[in-house]
Amino acid sequence: MTDVVAIIGPTASGKTDLSIGLAKRLDGEIINGDSMQVYRRLDVGTAKITAEEMDGVPHHLIDILEPGDSFSVADYQRLVRGKIEEIRSRGKLPIIVGGTGLYVQAVLFDFRFAERKTDPGLRRELERDLEKTGPEAMHRRLMALDPDASIHPNNTRRVLRALEILLSGGSLEDGSRSGAPVYDAVIFGLDVPRDILYERINARVARMIGSGILQEAEWLMDEGLENSQAARAIGYRELISFLQGDLSREAAIELLKKIPVIMQNGNLRTSATNFRSTGWML
Repeated sequence: MTDVVAIIGPTASGKTDLSIGLAKRLDGEIINGDSMQVYRRLDVGTAKITAEEMDGVPHHLIDILEPGDSFSVADYQRLVRGKIEEIRSRGKLPIIVGGTGLYVQAVLFDFRFAERKTDPGLRRELERDLEKTGPEAMHRRLMALDPDASIHPNNTRRVLRALEILLSGGSLEDGSRSGAPVYDAVIFGLDVPRDILYERINARVARMIGSGILQEAEWLMDEGLENSQAARAIGYRELISFLQGDLSREAAIELLKKIPVIMQNGNLRTSATNFRSTGWML
């Protein structure tokens, strides 16, 4: 019997509907696979599933942290593996659902992470550099330090974290992966034609603007959390730039529409390559 099912894919690709349908048919429970839906209060910008959308299916690892808390892939791996065992002990099927491909891979495969301390001063300096020079310049800086770093240029959170590690004297290889699966898993990778994906994301952004994402961004600033990990989620960082006067409202909204397609498709392609390299099929 399969130990766990995983569903990954871009924003607005239909992961939620598929996961609810599978959970009902296969007596499953859903584990959040999105690195930002762990944060309380940030509901609109993370497109967090509502109680109505859950349709009675148990969901885990949503709203477990305050927005000022840090949350690493190693933290996620530990929590999800514990949830998988808990759900299976009740005779249910664990179903991981989300768009953060690295996090899902870290659970399903033999990823091992060395403990690394965060340097808040260096991180703030790198964030200021990102605002001044942009993601492409920061990615070129990373490539100069480690040409083998396989991080998409638009995944600024991981680019900044990698730079922080390297500039602190560490190595990106401190976290290793043997390639060996940890579970007997079935993995669904959802892909959507680009034109349809754009339509869905444009509609979702319009709903977010109408539902209060700007107010959530304002709350982060009021709480002094504009540089927190939670505020770096797609949507918040663009609107915070607008609120700080660095972007016009129209430019910020256009970025909200474009970045998810670029970033999520890049993550999906990377995930597909990694899964297939070990004999897994999407």
